[in-house]
Amino acid sequence: MKKPEIKTDPLYQLLRQEDIKSFNEQRDSLDTSELRSGDYRGRDLRNMNASGLDFSNAYFRNADLSGIDFRTTNLEGASLLDAKLSGTYFPAELTAEEIRLSLDTGTRMRYRRS
Repeated sequence: MKKPEIKTDPLYQLLRQEDIKSFNEQRDSLDTSELRSGDYRGRDLRNMNASGLDFSNAYFRNADLSGIDFRTTNLEGASLLDAKLSGTYFPAELTAEEIRLSLDTGTRMRYRRS
C-alpha cells in the first residue's frame, strides 16, 4: 500500500488549495487518475463533486467531507481519522462499522464483497 502523497497534478492541487468551485468546473476535462493515494489532510472539501472519482488509498485525516456524495466514488483503502462527515453519503460496499473504525482509529476502509 502506498503512503499518501502530495502531488503536482492540477486537479489535485485545486483540492489541496480548497478551490472546490474550480475543481468541480475542471474535473470532467482533466485527468483524474492522480487523485488516488492523495494527502487531503485537514482540507475543507465540502461541495466537491466526487461522482465517479477514485480516491482509493487517500488520506482524509481531519478533512471536512460534510455533505459529499461518495456513493459512486472508490474509497477503498482510504482513511478518515477525525474527518467531519455530517450528511455524507458512502458507497454501499462500505459498512457503517468500517466507516466508524476508519473515523475513530484511522484504519483503511475495506469494501464488503458479496
